[in-house]
Amino acid sequence: MADRKATVSRDTLETQIRVSVDLDGTGSAQLDTGVPFFDHMLDQVARHGLIDLEIVAKGDLAIDAHHTVEDVGITLGQAVAQALGDKKGIRRYGHAYVPLDEALSRVVIDFSGRPGLEDRVSFPRERVGAFDLELVHEFFQGFVNHAQVTLHLDCLQGRNAHHIAETLFKAFGRALRVAMERDPRLGDILPSTKGAL
Repeated sequence: MADRKATVSRDTLETQIRVSVDLDGTGSAQLDTGVPFFDHMLDQVARHGLIDLEIVAKGDLAIDAHHTVEDVGITLGQAVAQALGDKKGIRRYGHAYVPLDEALSRVVIDFSGRPGLEDRVSFPRERVGAFDLELVHEFFQGFVNHAQVTLHLDCLQGRNAHHIAETLFKAFGRALRVAMERDPRLGDILPSTKGAL
């Protein structure tokens, strides 16, 4: 079976980003975005998705973290799409429920070839430490647009903003893992009646 790896770079006047993924990894992560809480969340994606992930980002953090977080989402989406290739033989759909103490989130993903984000998450405060929680949406929107997936994010309950964010990223990793898995019953068949994704 072909290696499902990719490296993508994105260079703009606002950010310089390099993302490497191995979709059949062990969950190791080397992360340096300059945004510690974001690195913590990306580590959850790698660990729970069993994706080897290397991300180096240099962004205009003197302004804020918006461009860095959004552009990492874009670049990660591009890398995942490239590593998956034609999507033949993958399960295509994945979902996960993840609790963390009082918080519970559900993430559902479809490698449909059509970008769509349904985000039904509200946080009880605006920040975790210095991290602006509005950027959670920006990360996922960037990923969705460039991985060409449909993604549903639902926080079913929670009071602690850190817990809510962490359940989302953990569930995202686990849903990715399921959707990207090779289905031995499918073989080299594309999981679509249309013959295209």
